[in-house]
Amino acid sequence: MRQPRPALRLTTLAAASGLLFASAAVHAQTAAAPPAGAASGAQQLETVIVTGIRRSLESSVDLKRNAHGVVDGIVAEDIGKFPDTNLAEAMQRISGVSIDRSAIGEGSKVTVRGVGPDFNLVLLNGRQMPASAINDASASDSRAFDFANLAAESVSALEVFKTTRANAPTGGIGATINIKTARPFDTRQQVASLGIKLVKDQSGQNLPDRLKGDAVTPEVSGIYSNVFADGKFGVAVTGSYQRRDLGYNQAGVFNGWHTIPANGGGWGEIAPGSTAVNRPTGSGVYSTPQSIGYSFTGVKRERVNGQLTLQFQPIKEVVATLDHTYSENKLQSRRSDVSAWFGFGPSNTTWTDGPAAAPLIYSEIVNGVGTGDLAMGSGQFAVKNTNHSTGLNLAWKTTPSLKFELDAHHSTAVTKPDSPYGSNAVQGSAVFSRGTTTVDFSNDFPVWSLPGATSDTSRQLATGSSYRNSYMKSDVDQVQLRSNYKFTDTSNLDFGVSLTHVKNRTAFAVNENGSWGGIATAADYPDDLFTPDSISKYFSRVGGSGSSAMFNSFNTFDFAALNAIAAKLDPNGKYRAPTDYTQPGSVDRRTQEKSQSLYAQFNTEWDWIVPVGAALGLRYERTNVTSRALVPTATGISWRAFNEFSLTYGPASFTELKGKYSYVLPSLDLDFELTSDTKLRASYGESIGRPGWGAIQGGQTLNEVRAGGGNGAQGDPGLKPLKSKNFDLSLEHYLDKGSYVAVGLFRKNISNYIGNTIVKGTPFNLPTPIGGTLFKEATASGCAATDNPCIRNWIFTNRATAPGVTRGDKDAQGNWQGTIVGQPGDPIAVFDITVPANQRNDYINGAEVNVQYAFRNGFGFSANYTYVKSGLKYEDAKIGDQFALEGLSNSGNLVGFYEDNTYSARVAYNWRGKFLSGRHDGREPNPIYTEPYGQVDLSLGYKMNEKLSFQFEAINLTDEIQRAHERRKEILQMVTQTGRRFMIGARYKF
Repeated sequence: MRQPRPALRLTTLAAASGLLFASAAVHAQTAAAPPAGAASGAQQLETVIVTGIRRSLESSVDLKRNAHGVVDGIVAEDIGKFPDTNLAEAMQRISGVSIDRSAIGEGSKVTVRGVGPDFNLVLLNGRQMPASAINDASASDSRAFDFANLAAESVSALEVFKTTRANAPTGGIGATINIKTARPFDTRQQVASLGIKLVKDQSGQNLPDRLKGDAVTPEVSGIYSNVFADGKFGVAVTGSYQRRDLGYNQAGVFNGWHTIPANGGGWGEIAPGSTAVNRPTGSGVYSTPQSIGYSFTGVKRERVNGQLTLQFQPIKEVVATLDHTYSENKLQSRRSDVSAWFGFGPSNTTWTDGPAAAPLIYSEIVNGVGTGDLAMGSGQFAVKNTNHSTGLNLAWKTTPSLKFELDAHHSTAVTKPDSPYGSNAVQGSAVFSRGTTTVDFSNDFPVWSLPGATSDTSRQLATGSSYRNSYMKSDVDQVQLRSNYKFTDTSNLDFGVSLTHVKNRTAFAVNENGSWGGIATAADYPDDLFTPDSISKYFSRVGGSGSSAMFNSFNTFDFAALNAIAAKLDPNGKYRAPTDYTQPGSVDRRTQEKSQSLYAQFNTEWDWIVPVGAALGLRYERTNVTSRALVPTATGISWRAFNEFSLTYGPASFTELKGKYSYVLPSLDLDFELTSDTKLRASYGESIGRPGWGAIQGGQTLNEVRAGGGNGAQGDPGLKPLKSKNFDLSLEHYLDKGSYVAVGLFRKNISNYIGNTIVKGTPFNLPTPIGGTLFKEATASGCAATDNPCIRNWIFTNRATAPGVTRGDKDAQGNWQGTIVGQPGDPIAVFDITVPANQRNDYINGAEVNVQYAFRNGFGFSANYTYVKSGLKYEDAKIGDQFALEGLSNSGNLVGFYEDNTYSARVAYNWRGKFLSGRHDGREPNPIYTEPYGQVDLSLGYKMNEKLSFQFEAINLTDEIQRAHERRKEILQMVTQTGRRFMIGARYKF
């Protein structure tokens, strides 16, 4: 009969090292060989303590080998010893796990086996965790957990469950990820250490002077854990503080592209009177850029993590655990940028072939010769993410055969503004000197040419500004009763019940003010307010940035200084962040999900032709959804600048919608021990992934207005969650302790895939001035129908007292400022309303290959590769929203290491292939593809003695760039240059 599975056990040093800061020294202890003739029984083997990298490999192999289903994990030593800044960076080393890198060069969210971050469930000690995040210029829809908020120091192990289990909470289609923190009863010994680290981030120095941070920043972490009163009481305290000053520079088409049928017209098309080489024709599409820009961002991040755990064991059969986990992550960013917008007048262009054609050269005369705006902006962005989780766990072994565990927790995640300017504030300025504007998109870097333009500071003045306030809060209250009844040594039953209440509030508001044509005159602004700088030097790693054709000058300025002057000169009084989310144009969504679940899972082992293990489970899940949304009442459309429109509003009110669903989710895991070192696994399970918060909002909102209409969104709380039927087959051969080879195949049949349907509607029957009575009078007087400046100036000159017309002053170019509001009898605006719906079923197929080997001489390596394929692909030559799976990509890792009692070294290469990272570029439905990316990281360690150790780490050693494009490589979305990061640290054990 097969022996019972051994429990995963961490040595004292293993648990401690995982709770040290990320630069914890790499070390290994090698037990001395026993003297000749000594006994070699199990008792003697248990005295051998293996630590460091080898222990990490052995522990991860034990976790994989002894689990039901396909499970991978990283124990504390691995997290502490990888050159990884957070948990996502560590998890990317696991096969099938890919990370979404943020602009600051760190991993923030994970994609598992092609399933994106919103559909991977994150647990903390088996508890469902809330997640919060905010967008710059819109309300957030995301459920994805941001691992950047958690430091690795407070974590003892990570478990990634790739197959479904009935005894695990629902919500993870790709994987369920369990973050385990240290508890004093894990070791029952005193553990105390302190670590310090100095970080030098090159990205924070490759910036304009006013954006640079400190060249070197600190990190401090520590742990204390012990037991008292003959082992009846235990306490563990961990804490970490990290400050990092960094930066990134980006070039691209930040405001999106217009995609147009090659055989038909539309806004942004090649205008009459244009010349085009290889002009797109036929049934394909082509894309034109709304703008071109270059931005430079300095970031200051402060992250504080802490945890207190108390344990009490009054009798052997009862253990009580009370813990509180806290994390706070502050991000403060300052940005300078320079950009140019296109008006889609006559152009000279050169095009690639179709069916999705891109401009190699896009050249256009904007707003007449030498009068277009060379726009230069400054931004202040500040957000704070705070997480609290308080939990109580009572474990009671009532009889040798029956155990109960009651677990309850209250957890919150809040992301909110951390500045008097709001979460995202932008102050614009411009020099009106731009005429013909040409962009060469043929290289990785977009090269713009502006013949005759100047960035002369004496001609610069403030234009418009925007103050945005985003907010998101999620709460999870959960009670779980878990039980286990042991029938025999090889058969037992897990069963339980759980109640989960999730509340989410997402809000967004914006104040926009000023005149994009200029506030007052350039003479009202001191010249020394602006500092000249050049562009190309900040993109030295991007091919094409050194082009001699590049217009290379722009000016930086202090946000607060220019903002204060503009506020005095501009009388509209909106130079502040909005704090009332009920004001017109705001978004305020409040959703509750109440779930009840029951489960039973029978685990057994028996001898057949070969030893067999099985886990057969069934889970019932029922969820009720209540969603309330603030619905602003639009009353009109205001034409307030050449290409700028806004809505006017009346009072807003909340509307409420409800929905519900229930599922029975079976699961089956089988493993066959073909030999003592070889296992064959087969698994089947069903799982669900709940829709994003925006998809189940309780009302209709209008998001954007433009000439003739705009767009909006309508939610549906009755949406069904995605449902996946998951099949897994894997073969594992264990070569030695810490060494194995594994090959796995998987398939996910996904139903209820949520797509967006665009429904054309006329909400509120809003008249638009475009094509209206005054518009027609202007065109009858000689203005072209596409010449918005001419039309506006004619109306303000000749019909200034007409209903709906409010005329202001003239700007620096002599154009009238003011607003023109649509009146009864004008055309009714048509809006594209995005409505989510369960519309499609499809699949994900994949394969994983893992090799891990630790040689006896201290060297070793691990390598893995994951291949994925799905029918949910984006059709680049098709216009409109589509079914497509974001995050699907191949990925691979190669890690080599050496370790002895004194020295250690690790080199890690991580690669991720091209993947779809978005389906909307901010302008209209367009695919955004993140291009293939590979990164090399290095870690070196030196152990001076048993108490003191040192470590050096280098992140992104080869200084790679990140690039994203749309329908083809030349349709640039963004290219980002960051830089290398170096860390040196020390750790002392008391």
